Amino acid sequence: MINIHTLPAFSDNYIWLIEFGDHQAAVVDPGDANVVLQALEEHELNLTAILITHEHWDHVDGIEGLLAQHAVPVFGPENGNIPNLSNPVTESDKINLGELEFEVLETPGHTADHIAYVGHNVIFTGDTLFAAGCGRLVGGKAEQLHNSLKKIAELPIDTSVYCTHEYTLSNLHFAQAVEPDNKQIQQRQKAEEKKRQRGEPTVPSTLELELATNPFLRCHEATVKNNAEQFAGKSLESDADVFKTLRYWKDTFT
Repeated sequence: MINIHTLPAFSDNYIWLIEFGDHQAAVVDPGDANVVLQALEEHELNLTAILITHEHWDHVDGIEGLLAQHAVPVFGPENGNIPNLSNPVTESDKINLGELEFEVLETPGHTADHIAYVGHNVIFTGDTLFAAGCGRLVGGKAEQLHNSLKKIAELPIDTSVYCTHEYTLSNLHFAQAVEPDNKQIQQRQKAEEKKRQRGEPTVPSTLELELATNPFLRCHEATVKNNAEQFAGKSLESDADVFKTLRYWKDTFT
């Protein structure tokens, strides 16, 4: 059994603190060391590992501060330029920390060396898959990101999706533009708005919900393809072409 604590950081980041075993914890993408140290003290937990999905500052800047007080391994992508990386990992590698076990998925696209961690019926997706959206292309390619999302989509539909940003409402605004008649998107928008009004996070979501409402996982759907073609002003031959168009549309969407 694991217990995942939500640690808000900066303006819209989430750091995930995974409690397991006898007061043990691992942390995912600690952009701010102080937030993590406060949570460890509050919950009386001992840090045993740091898991990194990619190199961006808001995911790694807390590593040094945590290592100053906790001599723990730092897991991250092998070629990802991660500071203080001690345990580089690649596709299908297993991370075993007593009762805590994760498998590594390579999920490039947002960056060229992005990875995700899967286990215990959850996935930590970093900036690859967001609630109702996906990451921008910052060092990776559209085809890579499309393939990464297809890989994630093959997981069990009850998998809980833990991303690292509170972008859900803006993502759903775009999703409704892509599929204006999708009632599940409309229902999700109302539900997520209520959460934010109460000061609650909109994540984690589930893969089942993402498959029903996230346009970047729905490139094969006729409605998504037709509206992407209308935006592009041309025929789109493949799901990958639809995805690339959606990513550009979202980048320019207001």
